[in-house]
Amino acid sequence: MLTIILLAICGYLLGSIPSGVWIGKLFFKKDIRQFGSGNSGTTNTFRVLGKKAGVTVLVMDILKGTIATLLPQLFHVPINPLWFGLAAILGHTFPIFAGFKGGKAVATSAGMLLGYQPLFFVYSAAIFVITLFITSMVSLASMISATLITLSTVLLPFFRQPIFPKFDLFLTSIALAVTLFIFYRHKDNIKRIKEGTENRVPFGLHPRDKTK
Repeated sequence: MLTIILLAICGYLLGSIPSGVWIGKLFFKKDIRQFGSGNSGTTNTFRVLGKKAGVTVLVMDILKGTIATLLPQLFHVPINPLWFGLAAILGHTFPIFAGFKGGKAVATSAGMLLGYQPLFFVYSAAIFVITLFITSMVSLASMISATLITLSTVLLPFFRQPIFPKFDLFLTSIALAVTLFIFYRHKDNIKRIKEGTENRVPFGLHPRDKTK
């Protein structure tokens, strides 16, 4: 039990690494929480610091979830690894190293999937990329993708394909919980989407107007 608690704390601390904040301060002398949307996650990093910093933060945020999910395997602890992925998601969203104000859990949730089932991660990433191209909004693509991914945990086993040959109730429960959490974290984005003022990316079917 003590080992499980210690690893859960490690998972939370991994998730708490504020990648965007640290990279912004170290290499750009900027606190990204004072610019753009004020969020410390990947999307705002792209917006404020550019592509290189954005990609770096994206990879780091994904790896936080992946490494945390792999902790029970690395330390031979017989417990479902998704618990540790959840710990990383909580750390990313409420980081102890950044005043408990973090990102919106999307990239770290993807990292949890990568650590749990790599094929499903690839499948989920494809859903997100397609959805982002269609909507040109990271926030909307994140919420739609999370919903479709949760539904997929139920539907894919029905077709008896290699990703999930059997129904995984625990995975579906975690996916549903994470999806609801992602929607909650995007409540301000939902308001802006309704008002037609949500930020768009400069590509896809409805790209941002570069003249504005």
